[in-house]
Amino acid sequence: MGLFSFLKKAGSNIFKSSEERAAEAAAEAAAVKQQRLVALKGVIDGLGLPITDLDLDLADDQVTVYGQTESQADKEKIILALGNVAGVATVDDRISVVTPAPEAQFYEVQSGDSLSKIALKYYDDAMKYPVIFEANKPMLEHPDKIYPGQVLRIPPLEG
Repeated sequence: MGLFSFLKKAGSNIFKSSEERAAEAAAEAAAVKQQRLVALKGVIDGLGLPITDLDLDLADDQVTVYGQTESQADKEKIILALGNVAGVATVDDRISVVTPAPEAQFYEVQSGDSLSKIALKYYDDAMKYPVIFEANKPMLEHPDKIYPGQVLRIPPLEG
């Protein structure tokens, strides 16, 4: 046996150039990004949060949200719905509000917290926990179902 010669460009192409590998990686990353954007829009749609001209952009772990809502509360709920998704670290708010109102405070739930403990901290009245619960619907389904790391809206008390 000895040295055999073959046509370099013929046969199975199992070796890809660095440009081909980079193009495939970029196409795969774009597809994953698109899937994540569709899923994030699904979160907002699934909660029935009203927003017109919704548009999202995703860069690493930051979501930029564009659109228009009727109320400050709806705007804040959309921000929280997106921010409380695993893998999202920050939400860049570009939402405009038709009827501006005072902004709510945001609170990150700690281990051992309950809505009544949070209400006592912010309103000096543990029995005001329904205000916080209502302010975070539809993200919260039950007052006892909160978890550490979750971020909640704490609206100002009216009157």
